[in-house]
Amino acid sequence: MKSEIIWSEALEISRKAVDCGAVIPLVTKKYQSNDAYCDYELRFLNSPIPKYLIEYGPKRNPFIPWDTRLQILPINDKHTLILNKYPVQIGHMLLITNCWKPQNGWLDEDDFEAIINVDNDTTGLWFFNSSKEAGASQPHRHFQLLPRHYNESICPRYEWFCALLNNTQDINSEISHCISIRPRNKTEELNSNDLFNSYKSMAKEMNIGEIDLNNKPLKPYNLLITSKWIALITRKTDRSNGFSINALGFAGYFLGTKRSDVDTLIRFGPERILMDVI
Repeated sequence: MKSEIIWSEALEISRKAVDCGAVIPLVTKKYQSNDAYCDYELRFLNSPIPKYLIEYGPKRNPFIPWDTRLQILPINDKHTLILNKYPVQIGHMLLITNCWKPQNGWLDEDDFEAIINVDNDTTGLWFFNSSKEAGASQPHRHFQLLPRHYNESICPRYEWFCALLNNTQDINSEISHCISIRPRNKTEELNSNDLFNSYKSMAKEMNIGEIDLNNKPLKPYNLLITSKWIALITRKTDRSNGFSINALGFAGYFLGTKRSDVDTLIRFGPERILMDVI
C-alpha cells in the first residue's frame, strides 16, 4: 500500500489553486456505454479547449518559471512536481525538469529516478508524449501522472495490455507497440537504472534509435508506465477522426469535440481510431 501523501498534498493545493484561478478544471460529461465490456472512456467537453493546450510551437514556456501556485513539491534537485493547470481529473500532476530539456530528446536516468521518487508514494498511470506528433502541447520536458488508489482501475485498456504481455488470450492488433514487464529489484522497489534500461531496449526494438548512437529519437512516441508494465507506441501524427490523440488514447481515454467522429469510436472501438496515428 502506498502512503499517498503526495496525492493528498496535490488535492489540498488543487483546492486553493482552483479558488484563486491558477487551476482551471475542464468540465466534461462522460458517455455511458451499454456494452458490458467497454475498453475506452469517452468524455465530451462542456467548454472549448483552451487555446494554449492546442497551440504547439514558439510561445511562452509555462515551466520557466512555473507558477508557484501550482507547485506540489521538488523532486530531487532536477525535477519539480506541479499541478496540471487544465485538468479533467483534479490532482492530475506534471513532473517537469527544472532546467530546459526538450520533450523530443532522449529521456535519461534522472527522469526515471524522479518518477520513482513520486511513484513510491503515489502511483497510478504515468504517461509521456514525446512531441507534437505524439500529442504533446509543450516542448519543455514533462511527464504526467493520473493518480490511482490501490486496486483502483488504472485505465480502460489496462487489462488489454496485461493480456498482451502475458499472452493469455488471442489478441489481434495492428498497432505498432512494445510492452514489457515493469522491472523490480529484490526489495520490490523500482530501480531507476532498470527502468531506464527497459526504456532503451524498447526504443531499440521499436526502431526509435539508440541513445549512444543517435542525437535524439528517430520517431515520435508515447510512453505508458503502470505498476505492472511499460508500453511504448510509435507515432506519425497527433489526430485521427477528429480526435486529438496523445498517450491517453492508447490507455483508452478519448475527449470528444464537435469535430470528433464519435460514431466510429462507439461502433468499432478504439483500435479503428488509433490505427490512423501510428
